[in-house]
Amino acid sequence: MKYPLIVLCCVAMLFIMPTMAAPVPGNINTTWDNGAANCQAHPARPLQVQRYDAGTYILRESLCQTYEGPFVYLLIGSSRALLIDTGDIADAKQMPLAATVLGLLPQIDGKRMPLLVAHTHGHLDHRSGDTQFTGAPDVTVMGTDLPHVTEGFGFKQWPDDVAHIDLGDRVVDVIATPGHYASHVSFYDANTGLVFTGDFFLPGRLIIDDPAADRASAARINDYLRDRPVTYVLGGHIELDRHGQLEPMGSNWHPDEAPLPLGKDDLARLPQVLASFNGFYSQSGRFLMYSQARMLQVISVAGVLLLIVIVLSLRWWFKRRRHARAAHP
Repeated sequence: MKYPLIVLCCVAMLFIMPTMAAPVPGNINTTWDNGAANCQAHPARPLQVQRYDAGTYILRESLCQTYEGPFVYLLIGSSRALLIDTGDIADAKQMPLAATVLGLLPQIDGKRMPLLVAHTHGHLDHRSGDTQFTGAPDVTVMGTDLPHVTEGFGFKQWPDDVAHIDLGDRVVDVIATPGHYASHVSFYDANTGLVFTGDFFLPGRLIIDDPAADRASAARINDYLRDRPVTYVLGGHIELDRHGQLEPMGSNWHPDEAPLPLGKDDLARLPQVLASFNGFYSQSGRFLMYSQARMLQVISVAGVLLLIVIVLSLRWWFKRRRHARAAHP
């Protein structure tokens, strides 16, 4: 009787324990436009669109339009769609983001599917395109400050709980990841196993303005994803080449750009990477970490000191000149 009982227990556990479907596969093998050394002579298409699967699109604004080259993500459910970030360019003539995104949405009962426009965080290179969606029917644009983020997503105990967006047969989890930005969030889509991390984690520079919050966020997102399938981790930019070297800051040309996707193992190493951050400027492997706020403070102090030196030098020069004139009238 012992073995039949074990079999019955195992069968019962299959019904009791929640099952997690395998993520839907998609196409991530995209060669992104690498900009140009001379964008006027060799202009590129303003917006590149990659269809990951039937309901998921990856969009990138051209490096020739903005050296930020930000990525934008569109997730489509059965009842509504989610757009994650709106990029760096407000002018629809220069960057046809809204027209492209709205054109990708399916029809429901003869009407375009409703769209929620949300953001990983509030820096301008991730929300400048919001204005293109102003006045569009059935489009809701969320704010990026902390009150709008907590209320809009439905956080009850920020940053420790997880919020959820129901798109219809597709629920996207929203995980608080402040540190780069006070109201930064990351998104996890169980349907595809994709994680969208904005500027919190990307193949490039990690700008950290609150080290303690950033370390807590790294632990939080890894705890949440530990037992969940992750296909790829997708950030907001690519700032590395294929050799792990940083692309020049402000460059419109990435001739040998690294791939966009990172993996679950990369994200799992983030707490260790952040542990080496000195709070100002440091590097761990291919990840360069710095505090933009502290660097600006240092630059400001250096500027003030330089101004003081210039003023004192001028005073000394004028005094010396007056003494020379007095000695030789």
